[in-house]
Amino acid sequence: MACMKLGSKSEVFLLDGHTWLCSTGLASDVIIEVGEMSFHLHKFPLLSRSKVLEDLIGECYGEDGKKCTLRLDDLPGGAKTFLLVAKFCYGVKMELSTLNVVSLRCAAEYLRMSEDYGEGNLITQMENFLNEIFGNWRDSLKALETCEEVLPQAEELHIVSRCINSLAMKACADPSLFSWPMSGCNDMKSPEGTVFWNGIRTSAKAQPIGEDWWYEDVSFLRLPLYRRLISAVGSNGMKPEKVVGALMYYARRHLPLLGRQSVVENGNLNAPGSMYSTVVDADQRNLLEELVEILPDQKGVTPSKFLLRLLRTAILLHASSACQENLEKRIGAQLDQAALEDIMIPNMGYSVETLYDIDCVQRILDHFLLLDHDDPTSNYIIDERQMMEGSHSLTPMTMVANLVDNYLAEVAPDINLKLLKFQSLAAVIPAYARPIDDGIYRAIDIYLKAHPWLTDSEREQLCRLMNCQKLSLEASTHAAQNERLPLRVIVQVLFFEQLRLRTSISGWFFVSDNLDNSQNPSGNLAVTRNDGHTQVNATTQDRIVAVDEMKERVSDLEKECLNMKEEIEKIVKTKGSWNVLFRRLGFSRSKSKSSVPKAATKPSNSKESPTSSTTPLMNGKQNHSAEIGD
Repeated sequence: MACMKLGSKSEVFLLDGHTWLCSTGLASDVIIEVGEMSFHLHKFPLLSRSKVLEDLIGECYGEDGKKCTLRLDDLPGGAKTFLLVAKFCYGVKMELSTLNVVSLRCAAEYLRMSEDYGEGNLITQMENFLNEIFGNWRDSLKALETCEEVLPQAEELHIVSRCINSLAMKACADPSLFSWPMSGCNDMKSPEGTVFWNGIRTSAKAQPIGEDWWYEDVSFLRLPLYRRLISAVGSNGMKPEKVVGALMYYARRHLPLLGRQSVVENGNLNAPGSMYSTVVDADQRNLLEELVEILPDQKGVTPSKFLLRLLRTAILLHASSACQENLEKRIGAQLDQAALEDIMIPNMGYSVETLYDIDCVQRILDHFLLLDHDDPTSNYIIDERQMMEGSHSLTPMTMVANLVDNYLAEVAPDINLKLLKFQSLAAVIPAYARPIDDGIYRAIDIYLKAHPWLTDSEREQLCRLMNCQKLSLEASTHAAQNERLPLRVIVQVLFFEQLRLRTSISGWFFVSDNLDNSQNPSGNLAVTRNDGHTQVNATTQDRIVAVDEMKERVSDLEKECLNMKEEIEKIVKTKGSWNVLFRRLGFSRSKSKSSVPKAATKPSNSKESPTSSTTPLMNGKQNHSAEIGD
């Protein structure tokens, strides 16, 4: 810490209760009262240094010529600072530091101790010391903290702005290029090294200092000064990401609720440390609202996790609606970057109907959709290979669709969740945003399981949220055996799966025939001669392998088709009204109504495949059922 020594005389001031006495051997002729303290001094040392004291003492002696008494209740810094002023006037030795230089500078201005009343007067001395302090990070920070004690006078003398500009310049500069101390924290210094048995300590290389070295130091400032400092570093060209990092550090230090996760147990909100049983201080709410205001507006600069934590805290602290709406808009602008666990916001209202605040997520999703992230005219039709391999590209809209589907699956078990609210949230996602409807199917299945009292009409209405044609093979297999789905939906699933299997089989047979022809030596087999040696084209072997794989795939598809035929016979065993529809699907039923055929009858216009008599591929496999629903 920087220090400055003034004066050469020995100490002459003695404290007696609330009175400071000057033991120079001469009787005092001036009494100056500052607050509860009184100073018995002499007029000549005072009036020779201060214009204000000269005027006041002159007026006092002009009245009756007796010992005058003056009151200086408005003196910046109070009695503690005036004692330093008195010592300076008497030339007594004293040591100044960053802890008292600001108040002393303000007191010198108040008393008008300029160069007109002596060379090297107090104003000049303090200005020189302040200029020295501004060259050091820690001293500037300490000086800025002490400005709060005399803030009006410090603002008038531009001490606050000079401290802030000094700190902002150092925070934005490369710390490796300058020699000023960066921080007083131990983790910013060089490691201590290793201590051997003889007590000798080895030196270690200094660890590189990151760009966030100043976060902790400035986090001790009060919010008004901190806000001005953040504005200054932004104006000096600091990256918005670094500014957000400093704000996040400051928020974690001063908002205890921000780092605590609420848990939902038995329908009630509880938190560690009896968080909800304590009275929320209004200062916390004001602090959060101001931090939200100074967050950079650029999209993606502030992490979505931090924004969602701020929103949770804002709801808990009953922050203003404008603050909560601001956060919801920020989150909505980058909802594709959010994680499922972050949007699971507990319902903290007084009349808790659902465990989670679904209305809040609905508003956030509406803000996202208003930005029109994707072109709705884009073609999102994908083939079976993409559905099975998951090779479709992820866009912000598809990522949000996956997020919403997973969110619906998490909130679906809530028995208090109304069907209309579930539908409204799921229906907001446009159809093109879901290349595959496995996620929404899983959420619907969980909701149906948790709400068994739904009518058939409500079940069919709920199932309209998904497109059976966009279910994967595994999801279709599960849906075909799902007793919770309406029969009409099951038939649709089987119908589209049958069409897809037929199309796939036809396509594979067409490719297989072409590849079989390519194995003819007189056709595509390329044989070349090079210096008397024959070389077989390497692509021929690859084609042979591809043919084998395709044959195996065709076999699997035929097995699955056979399995589905058996399942549909079981479903419609007692549903005679569906016979016409199943004839259109290409299924033939046994004339005997008392038994179900063990093997599906082949249509008259189809060719028998050599692999059609094998066991169905998916028979007995229910690995996906744990994910889709029980």
